[in-house]
Amino acid sequence: MAKGKRPPIPQNRKPAMNMAQRHQVLLQQAIARHQAGDYAAAEQGYLAVLKENPHEADALQLQALVEKHKGNFEQCVTMLHAALQQRPDAPALLNNLGNALREMGRLSEAITTLTRAVAVSPDYYEAWNNLGNVYKDASDFKQAGPCYQKALALKPDYADALNNLGGVFQKQGDLTQAARYYSEAIKLRPDFAVAWYNLGNVLTDAGQLDQGLANYRTSVKHDPDYLEAVNGLLRQLQNMCEWDELPALYERFRVLATTTGRVFPFAFLAVPATAAEQQQCARLWAEKQYGAFVRAAAAHPFVYRPRTPGEPIRLGYLSSDFHDHATAFLMAEVFELHDKNRFEVHAFSLGPDDGKAMRQRLIQAFHRFHDLRGHSWEECARFIHAQGIDILVDLKGYTKDTGSAVMAFRPAPVQAQYLGYPGTLGAKFIDYLIGDKWVTPPEAAPFYDETFAYLPNSYQCNDRHRRIGERPTRAACGLPEDAFVYCCFNHTYKITPEIFDLWCELLRQTEGSVLWLLRSNPWAEANLRREAEKRGVAGERIVFGDNLPLERHLGRLQNADLFLDTLPVNAHTTASDALWAGVPVVTCMGETFIARVAGSLLHAVGLPDLVTHTLDDYRALALKLAHSPQILAVLRQHLTEKRMQLPLFDTPRLTAGLEALYGLMWQRYEAAYPG
Repeated sequence: MAKGKRPPIPQNRKPAMNMAQRHQVLLQQAIARHQAGDYAAAEQGYLAVLKENPHEADALQLQALVEKHKGNFEQCVTMLHAALQQRPDAPALLNNLGNALREMGRLSEAITTLTRAVAVSPDYYEAWNNLGNVYKDASDFKQAGPCYQKALALKPDYADALNNLGGVFQKQGDLTQAARYYSEAIKLRPDFAVAWYNLGNVLTDAGQLDQGLANYRTSVKHDPDYLEAVNGLLRQLQNMCEWDELPALYERFRVLATTTGRVFPFAFLAVPATAAEQQQCARLWAEKQYGAFVRAAAAHPFVYRPRTPGEPIRLGYLSSDFHDHATAFLMAEVFELHDKNRFEVHAFSLGPDDGKAMRQRLIQAFHRFHDLRGHSWEECARFIHAQGIDILVDLKGYTKDTGSAVMAFRPAPVQAQYLGYPGTLGAKFIDYLIGDKWVTPPEAAPFYDETFAYLPNSYQCNDRHRRIGERPTRAACGLPEDAFVYCCFNHTYKITPEIFDLWCELLRQTEGSVLWLLRSNPWAEANLRREAEKRGVAGERIVFGDNLPLERHLGRLQNADLFLDTLPVNAHTTASDALWAGVPVVTCMGETFIARVAGSLLHAVGLPDLVTHTLDDYRALALKLAHSPQILAVLRQHLTEKRMQLPLFDTPRLTAGLEALYGLMWQRYEAAYPG
């Protein structure tokens, strides 16, 4: 080729793409990888486009979804806002932004954004469904229902909206309508695991445990990784005392709990596990559920009020149980006894007003009682902060109707958890766990993310005003008059095959004895009687007692001779009820908080000798007591005659101990952050 002469152009070469065309190719390739679940490769494509054009709306939106998948909600929202600068009225952008804000707990902003989406595009049925979800999160069911109805009017075969509408009716207590909508969703999508699970919950709530169990099985069949359904299946088998499948489910649940961040920690407490495994489950849950809230709070932290020396500490209690609930029965007198000159005590209620006497008693016990139902988590946090709360105490932890998301926003400078949750929350936003040296011994500290705050006796508070009803005849309770009565009024999910083996051995070795249990459901009764027969004990020696109001229950408890505890989940309130009624309790202490509660209570009533550390010792002690009426009589006399002096039931002493801890917490805070 002559010097300076250009090479010929191949006839099949395509013209070079311009930048916009190249971006479209990169985006399509990245979207394909995104849809295939290869988020890293998709991100490379989106970022390549944004490097050349930082304002490319599609790339911004799609990269925002990647950031959301990674848990970077602040970055996700920032990128969606940037995309909206280019396309202010793009419905899909508004919908995605609303969903991200919802997951961050910024519900009022989410409602505003999604309302704008449906205003721009009234036929956008997905946005109507998502708007309903936000209202449902805010417990505003009157607004949520019509949103789902609007989505269904636009798309009658929209299974997700049918399922969500069923949830609204379920939350409002209309199980018939809830079951109807869940069933319709299943008809449209037979493999809809979430709807199968929800229908299982409705059937369970309606008392149809066997049908609920079948639905949980179907849900798991369609989606083996759907943890809520796995948990529902496990819980139902425990409640019904169907034990054959439990070992395999326990192992599966243990793996999921310690690797996924999707297992509700309270459910994991009912599974045999170590303290380290419980901590790992809680940590993963805290990050997955509340990490975005924590980061949002860190980015825009509350400024806490300066407290004047000598001014009362503003103390707040957060709970969904300020009504006729076990927590309220335990805490009511503590609220009443707080030193109202030293503390200004607030209640922040997330739960219902049942209109009963306990609710009114609690309202009277506080300086101020705040009903926060219907508000978003962030709104609740902002309200609590506006009250100038110095120390905020979470009484729920990771239990049903938890308010932990409120705590994640750090509305108070000092935050603690107490009473409601027997374990670590694994969260950066809880400073202290209020316990005692029995449930949370110093050597257990590595397995807790909170600092231990020790009460001098048992951590459990009690109400001295609980009335013990008249003692009915044994015949009225379905008990033989002359039998030795072993009892356990724990929920059936706490009864394991190992514990039941031990109980049946005690029955075999104690002639004419019976085992008195709480009536839970007919399947558990039939299964336990059948299991007793398999262990050489006549089924009629297992006697079941109905759920009764507390006063009557305490009265009938006096007919029991000895309360037998469970493991790995101990008796909690049921143990203190037995001791209050004068019934000795035998327990075996395990490793974890939830397995050490009864031991704490027994130390606080001066009966440490009833605490054992192996099941063999537990069996031997229970058998010895069953055959030693004089020893049992002394134990009963100790409990009944000294009841009001025992530390477990000395509520003024416990309240003073709590107040001393709150004072120390505040001193430590002021020392760390002077001025």
